[in-house]
Amino acid sequence: MSNRVQKHGETIIQNTRSLISLRYHTVTKAINKEFWNSTSDILHSIYVGSYGRNTAIDTSDIDILVELPSSLFDRYSNLSGNGQSRLLQAVRNAILNAYPRSDVRADGQVVKIAFSDGMYFEIVSAFKNWDGIYKYPDSNIGGSWRSTNPKAEQEAMAQKNKSSNGLLYDTCRHIRYIRDNYFSSYHLSGIVIDSFVYNAIGNWRWLNSGEPSSSPRGTYEQVLLDYYNQHGISYGMNINAPGSNDTVSTSSSYECLGKVLRNII
Repeated sequence: MSNRVQKHGETIIQNTRSLISLRYHTVTKAINKEFWNSTSDILHSIYVGSYGRNTAIDTSDIDILVELPSSLFDRYSNLSGNGQSRLLQAVRNAILNAYPRSDVRADGQVVKIAFSDGMYFEIVSAFKNWDGIYKYPDSNIGGSWRSTNPKAEQEAMAQKNKSSNGLLYDTCRHIRYIRDNYFSSYHLSGIVIDSFVYNAIGNWRWLNSGEPSSSPRGTYEQVLLDYYNQHGISYGMNINAPGSNDTVSTSSSYECLGKVLRNII
């Protein structure tokens, strides 16, 4: 059986999406109640990560960014010791009010929620800059602040997916499927997958109904592998994230990515 990319392939079913949405709104409301004195379950939060980029295929890593009031940034930055760790603990405590029976813990840069049904959320607490870029805490090695621009990434992915008639999302999801089913003992991050496909896809697209193809089957998959080899990713060269152009390290993912690409040829 061929492992080539399929049109409208792997997706998360609607019932699961509804449960994700319910929990997303519950987390959002808990954060707004604690930090914004608001009962809103929609303000100050967005989906990020693979789910926010529409390339997720399961519920093992649902990422949410929650925006906090800018006044808190100086407060936690000026604390002696690891203010980033204390901020994560404050966010954790707010979420525990909503999910007291779930496993909720601060871990490095996020607050993780492990639900009893196997669904996992990772909550990024962030402060929005004037330019739309967010600063978020990293409690590792004494504490620091990192930056992210998820909306730019999401918009770039959406535009490329539209111009490729859905091929971008289908490819990203299919690579995840092959990773999870054939190479689960290896590491391959979602941002590496999405950044790689975004850069490698070029002008390839799904054909419209009735439109003839001028390329043999398997040519597209070979193009992906050729890009991997020709741009140094095969030995760990970095790539740029879509939209934000942030540097994405492939050092822990390139081996698995190569295995996946060779598998789908």
